[in-house]
Amino acid sequence: MTNHLRTAVSNKEFLVTAEVAPPKGGNPARMLEMAKLLKNRVHAVNVTDGSRAVLRMSSLAASVVLLQNGIEPVCQVACRDRNIIGLQADLMGAQALGITNVLALTGDPVKAGDHKQAKPVFDLESVRLLKVIEKLNNGCDFNDKTLPDEPLDLFAGAAVDPQLKSWSGLKSRFERKLAAGAQFFQSQMITDFDRLEKFMSEIASVSDKPILAGIFLLKSAKNAQFINRCVPGVNIPDSIIQRLADAKEPLEEGIAIAAEQVQQAKDICQGVHLMAVKREDLIPQILDRAGVKSVISDQLSPFEDKSVNSKKFSIIPNKLQVTH
Repeated sequence: MTNHLRTAVSNKEFLVTAEVAPPKGGNPARMLEMAKLLKNRVHAVNVTDGSRAVLRMSSLAASVVLLQNGIEPVCQVACRDRNIIGLQADLMGAQALGITNVLALTGDPVKAGDHKQAKPVFDLESVRLLKVIEKLNNGCDFNDKTLPDEPLDLFAGAAVDPQLKSWSGLKSRFERKLAAGAQFFQSQMITDFDRLEKFMSEIASVSDKPILAGIFLLKSAKNAQFINRCVPGVNIPDSIIQRLADAKEPLEEGIAIAAEQVQQAKDICQGVHLMAVKREDLIPQILDRAGVKSVISDQLSPFEDKSVNSKKFSIIPNKLQVTH
């Protein structure tokens, strides 16, 4: 099966990814409905892993659902909820199921979420997780023991925040993730494009790994104010909030702002990562307004055509079959 994201990175294409949240329950229908609208418009669809420490279906299971329907996922993997054994086990499982794009994350603090009584694990953080992925790709586990059933071949990415207040901290963390094996970077929401340009010229220029600017669809002034208040590290300018407040149709204005930001990013970095919480259906419209057309000419092969070694895996509702 073609890995469109890895191929696009190799070909130095302008990259487009988008984000969907797994369902909060056992029915992935709405997630799938939104993700299907992104087919051929993005290189891959990110599946969040307990974002903001809020309970949802596992990113691994949700990624399988996307892949089953011909949508290439980026499976986010956060260190908060699993120990070293669990993280490695899930990464091996992802490989076996045909999921090869992973985004290594530390994970939001438990106290930010809806299960404040839960115990955080944090055996690893994102840099050490990247190192573990590199070990698994080289055929060894965390303890440097050889994997008897073949190495993994995961395409690992990392998060970056060009708007981090500490410039030295940003530089150090970025360089550590590069050294640990990150192959691409998706940024947090970008509102300061001068800062992004400075990051690209003074820090990211040491590497040829692509940076995807995080573009967030703001639905209203109230939505923007909520994000400023509740999301650490985000500072949406007053000018954007006022623009949304003055608009007769705030959502339409939000789409226009996001499209303008995609166009700005095209002149600065190698891609965009689009986030439109609960309105992923509007992402194609944002891309159209920004002049970004379809990025993939062919569909992914159906999941049931994926062969792993000599075994053929196929998924049918509520059941995974393995036939030799």
